[in-house]
Formats: sequence, C-alpha cells, structure tokens
Amino acid sequence: MKTDNSAIASRHLSLSTSGLLWGLIGIAGFSLTTPLTRLAVHEGLSATFVGAARGVVAAALAAVALVLTRQPAPRGRQWIRVAVVAAGIVVGFSMFSSYALAAMPASHAAVILAVLPTLTAVFAALRTGERPPRAFWWFTGTGMVAAIGFAMAGAGTPGQLGWPDLLLFGAVLAAAIGYAEGGLLARELGAWQTVCWALLIAAPVMAAITTIDLSIQLPRATAAGWLSFGYLCLVSMFGAYVAWYRGLAIGPMVRVSQVQLVQPVLSIGWAALLLGERVTWATVVGAAAVIACAAAAVRVRFSAAGR
Repeated sequence: MKTDNSAIASRHLSLSTSGLLWGLIGIAGFSLTTPLTRLAVHEGLSATFVGAARGVVAAALAAVALVLTRQPAPRGRQWIRVAVVAAGIVVGFSMFSSYALAAMPASHAAVILAVLPTLTAVFAALRTGERPPRAFWWFTGTGMVAAIGFAMAGAGTPGQLGWPDLLLFGAVLAAAIGYAEGGLLARELGAWQTVCWALLIAAPVMAAITTIDLSIQLPRATAAGWLSFGYLCLVSMFGAYVAWYRGLAIGPMVRVSQVQLVQPVLSIGWAALLLGERVTWATVVGAAAVIACAAAAVRVRFSAAGR
C-alpha cells in the first residue's frame, strides 16, 4: 500500500513539474513580446500592421492545428464566449499594446503589464461569483495604485497619464477579461483549442485592419523589424499560448499561474539587452512594488479558494 501511495505521489510530483515547465516556456515566450513589439515598430513597421497582421498569421496557424487534430467547433453560447476571448487577447491587447509601445520604452510597459495577473484574478472572481477576502482587494488596489503612480511619474508631464499609458492600461484590461473568460472556457473546449478558436473568430477583423493599412502604405522594415514581427506571429500569438495553456491544463493551476509573475522581470531584462534601454531605479522599485502586490493578491485568493 505504501508503495502504491509512493508511486501516486511521485506521479503527481512529475505532473506538477511538467506543468510548471510548460508554464515557464510560455512565459519565457511572452516575455519578449513588449521589447520586440517596440523593435518592430521602430524598425519600419506601422503599429497598426504589427498589431493586426500578427493576428492574421497566427490565425492561419490555428486553422491548420484545428483541422489536423479535427477539433470539434464551439456550440451555442460558447461562440459568444470565444468572441469575448478574441476581443480581449487577440484584438484589444495586440492593437492597444502596439500603439502604446510605439511611444514608450518596453521596460516602462513591462511594469504596467505586471498588474495583469492581479486583474485577471479580479475578473475571474467576478465572473465566477467568488468572494475573495478583503486582503485580496487591498493588495489588488495597492498594486493598481503603484502601477498608476509609476506611469504618472514617468509620463512626459509628471502627475498626468500620457496617452501611451492609457492605451497600455486598456491593453491590460482587455487581456485580463480575455484571460479570465478563456480560463473558464478552456475547461470546456480545451486550453490551446480556446486560443485557436479565438484567433479564428478575430481573423476577419484583423484581416480587414491589415488590408486597410496596406492600402495606405506597404510595410518597409529592416531585417530586425521583420524578424521581430515573425516572432510576434509565431511565438507571442501562437506558440507561447500553446505552452502556457498546456501548463495550466496540466496544473496544478494555482502554482502554474503564479509563474506569470516573473514575466515583467524577464521583459525588463530583454529590453535592456536587445534595445539598450537603461534600467532606472524608478523602474526597479516600480516593478518590485507591483509584482509584490500581485503575488500577494494571487496567493491570498488561491489560499482562500483552497480552504
């Protein structure tokens, strides 16, 4: 009996390690999104093209994956929920973040994006009717205040939020809604399948935006710009999602989801390495404050849910 229990415990440990590994692979892929988006728009590609065309390319990959694996299509109201995911993570986040990163350093954006895990937890709680403890809301509020304070301190006019900051907060809000609804829908459709259907349902909108942008100007970029765009299409919009949602599916979701807290640190590092951005003390302190509040809020929520 002890041998059986030991084997079961070993299997659970192996699954947990596998889930964390896939989660880390996904987050490592996402961590390059902000610096490479900024690089792409500064190497000749328009923010509109970078935001929309990557969704078109990723949708083509998603269609191939769904056809080859013969995945069943969503049914009834599931299509509405897929549309919510698509509006959040495919259209909203991609477009808003592309325009924002055309006018702000990637390291600055990484600090603001650090509130994403917390906001995702907020919308998940609201969506499911969960009632987290007061400590969760305290840490959530403190983290938002820290992020807004950092953005205002680094704005062109201190004490005010610039339009790039507002766009990026809009991107965070859109992604949080998409993540929360996608996490629930993934229990029904499957993790990566949810992302693929979201890409497909958003494809007509993204294709229309891309076509309009191409009619205005044809993209002309350096090799670095095209390589960055290729990464955003293949990894940021597709491959990283597959790894991330696979990790969440393997679980335990409570532990794997917290891996996202390292993403801002990685993004700031990539921004310094690839773009030569100087990491200031304000960035370090701002990131530390937001990440600490996000970590505390997520832990409080999951601790309460596990009781």
